Amino acid sequence: MINRIKPILLPALIVGIFSACQSSSPETGEAGAETVAALTTESYEQYLTALAADDMEGRKPFTSGEQKTLDYLEREFKALGVEPGNNGSYFQEVPMVEVNTTASSDMTIKGKQQELKLEGRNDYVIWTRRTDEAINIDPTEMVFVGFGVVAPEYNWNDYAGLDVKDKIVVMLVNDPGFYTQDPAVFKGKAMTYYGRWTYKFEEAARQGAKGALIIHDTEPAGYGFQVVQNNWNTSKMYLDSRGRETYKCAMEGWITTPIAEKLFAAAGMDYKAVLNKAAQPGNKPFPLNLQASTSLKVKTRYDKTSNFIAKITGSTRPDETIIYTGHWDHLGIGKADATGDSIYNGAVDNASGVAGLLEIAKAFKNQPTQPERTVVFLAVTAEEQGLWGSAYYAENPVFPKEKTVANINMDMMNPYGKTKDVVLYGMGQSELEDYITAEAEAAGRYIAPEENPEAGLYYRSDHFNFAKIGIPALFIGPGVDLMDGGKEVGKKKLDEYYANYYHKAADQVHPDYKMYGVVEDLKLLYQVGHRLAGSSEWPQWKAGSEFKAVRDSYMNK
Repeated sequence: MINRIKPILLPALIVGIFSACQSSSPETGEAGAETVAALTTESYEQYLTALAADDMEGRKPFTSGEQKTLDYLEREFKALGVEPGNNGSYFQEVPMVEVNTTASSDMTIKGKQQELKLEGRNDYVIWTRRTDEAINIDPTEMVFVGFGVVAPEYNWNDYAGLDVKDKIVVMLVNDPGFYTQDPAVFKGKAMTYYGRWTYKFEEAARQGAKGALIIHDTEPAGYGFQVVQNNWNTSKMYLDSRGRETYKCAMEGWITTPIAEKLFAAAGMDYKAVLNKAAQPGNKPFPLNLQASTSLKVKTRYDKTSNFIAKITGSTRPDETIIYTGHWDHLGIGKADATGDSIYNGAVDNASGVAGLLEIAKAFKNQPTQPERTVVFLAVTAEEQGLWGSAYYAENPVFPKEKTVANINMDMMNPYGKTKDVVLYGMGQSELEDYITAEAEAAGRYIAPEENPEAGLYYRSDHFNFAKIGIPALFIGPGVDLMDGGKEVGKKKLDEYYANYYHKAADQVHPDYKMYGVVEDLKLLYQVGHRLAGSSEWPQWKAGSEFKAVRDSYMNK
């Protein structure tokens, strides 16, 4: 997966989950027993098995598998009596473009006294978002911009005082907090949005840079350079921006640390000294007095895919919404494995989350009274290509962001039985975590923080696009403290999943799966939504969240 690179990060994330997290939590939702009982393992497994069946052809956008998946969702939500969510339709069309970049096999870096020849794929990986057939990077000035971050709330601007228009910016991975490990610098060890490579490329474009190169380092990145190399001369999908074009860098990509060391040496500097200084407040960007040149060839294909939207209209405040999300897409039909299987069914990733949307919708329909607020069930497309379905929705919301109370996201549910723990991603972000903590404690369970917050998992699934526009978003992950077997067995099971099934044809519904554990997690998520749907409460971002200012900018007017 382009955006999350889960097989590298999550096994480590699960190790050594902490004990229960104490919080000044709100009261539980207290849904009726008959409503919660509507969440059953039997019906959940039926939904999951249908979505992950070979007939769905791996649910890839732009294929017949997409149409089969959308037809199934329409049929099942209609059967539940859940109405269309987009002005009488269950669908929101998402126009996209596939950009296939073929980069030059070499890049030349010239200084006053030295010339470096970089080898494509081994020393650097580059691509473009532009749709021009040919892109030539003629000798272009290179500028070091620290972490490439502009964060007013942290009083940090790596672009201060320097015009990088039409230049190539070179920057460090992650954010300053990781390198200092000081909680007073950004969030210390925990990655912020500013540490995400996607943000760095976006900011470089806002600054008018011609190109943007991130220096790869395994520890702060959370994955090895071989993961980056998987992007060499491959196709990427983006939203179709024709008619509303915004500036895009001609070149985006990564260089290795050894190349960065040579690059700074050619500029007469010591790379490690520059790195240490860059993490200190007040560091200024500076020209490297080097020029880079290379080229890229591009092929493009335009097509359309769809988000699926259903809703239960609120009885007294129908304009206020709670949105449940899960991505319906997976990888389609690809290279056959050793058994000859070429269908990438995506049972856990993410038929498990979409089946959860149906199951929670069933529970809401089983309530004796209609929810006061509207409850939306949004199955988004193209998550595997870069969170594009949710990004499109965030740019073109069917329900106004000012009236959206919260987003609750489901992605890769735990198939190995009930756990005592519930892993919370992005701890410290919003008051929604207090709601889920209260529900977990009422169920005799506990909230566990993610083990590796520096990995930035909160920024790597569809809820992130809701957070970016200020909507408080909740995302929980699979626990490992199994009721039957404890942490040792739970960790082993998850490690086996990521080693043997994740993004492989083997991600199917297996006989040893114990989906009653998923249902227990769904009950918690249902209770949070039920509480919000039946109240006038508006959960807020917590102080220190990078999304608080966005919400405040339009909610406090």
